[in-house]
Amino acid sequence: MKSFHAIRKNQVLLGITLTVALVNLWIIYQVAPVVVEQEMAQKIFYYHVPLAWNTFLAYLVVAITGGAYLVTNDPKWDTWSLAGAEVGTLFALLILITGPIWATPIWGKSWSWEPRLTTTLVLFLIFLGYFMIREFGGPYERSSRYAAAVGIIAVIDIPLILTAVTWWAPEVQSHPQMEMGSQPASILNVFLFSLFSFILILVYMILYRRHVGELTYRRLTQQGGANHV
Repeated sequence: MKSFHAIRKNQVLLGITLTVALVNLWIIYQVAPVVVEQEMAQKIFYYHVPLAWNTFLAYLVVAITGGAYLVTNDPKWDTWSLAGAEVGTLFALLILITGPIWATPIWGKSWSWEPRLTTTLVLFLIFLGYFMIREFGGPYERSSRYAAAVGIIAVIDIPLILTAVTWWAPEVQSHPQMEMGSQPASILNVFLFSLFSFILILVYMILYRRHVGELTYRRLTQQGGANHV
């Protein structure tokens, strides 16, 4: 089996992803307007929100492919599920890093235990448990099936995150709210381009991690037992 970057279409995907990411960086800092109330701190919005959306997409991949693995017991679905979990958890960590950077000049503090932040942190912690199950849950098939179940259950938290601002009273909310449909075109267009850039990054990273996971599974199988992928 070829290495990931030895495949032509993957080379093209990497080139496009890097190009779009660099253009996105330039647009955010040179084209996107500075919001007077938030000054330069608002620029982090173009990273923070696309990261959140793509985290949810990655975790949906985990749930869907995890369900397919539970039904079919086909390891190919488990490699997809693991790849989505790895990339999604990395993005979730970046959410928890960029959020305080954005919040500090707006709230006057880097963290507030308000509903959206708290439910996002819970999702991140659930997936840390997901990886602990995969690592310490015993034989490969058993730990993978347990992890798949956790990944499916964890996705229930995503609607809670998305609707947190309407489920809890306004006085406990402090998360900066930006209704994208009401934003001026100068902000909305930059946001959409940044979202597209992060989708490309998400796709590339999941494909890469899935390829590595499949190679690892094959090697362990040939060695006489796949305890972990």
